[in-house]
Amino acid sequence: MFLRYFVDLPLPFGEVEARLLDHPASWVPGLAREAEDRGERLLAEVGFPVDEDHRIGKEVEIELGAAYRGPSKTLLPLTWRATGPQGLFPSLDGDLEIAALGAARTQLAISARYKPPFGALGRALDRALLHRVAEATVKDFLDRVGETIQSRAPTPEP
Repeated sequence: MFLRYFVDLPLPFGEVEARLLDHPASWVPGLAREAEDRGERLLAEVGFPVDEDHRIGKEVEIELGAAYRGPSKTLLPLTWRATGPQGLFPSLDGDLEIAALGAARTQLAISARYKPPFGALGRALDRALLHRVAEATVKDFLDRVGETIQSRAPTPEP
């Protein structure tokens, strides 16, 4: 299954890229960090709010790959897998993408793929309900990443 979601940030591309690549543990809704030779692994909670006081969430391990940088676009590969018993939750493979939308605006996007667990039953459940859960989870994750990156931006000078 394929997912895509994006947000526009009122920040220049260079600032967003620097924050995204500088220290991922500062923008991932993270709980812990473990550096490895293959990349950076972060434990994070993903999920979505059900109302003002409650969230549905699951701890996942996020692995970030090496960034692919272009003149006006950067991709940061990521994979997330649920912690705990394997096979109950799908893993997600995708890219965080930042692209310039002009001098002072940047689009932050995620394009991701996942395969529902449990074969044909999982695919049927995904069509009926779980794809919406996956969409809400990815949206919430990217919204929180965008808010964190934006809140770290310096205040513009008058």
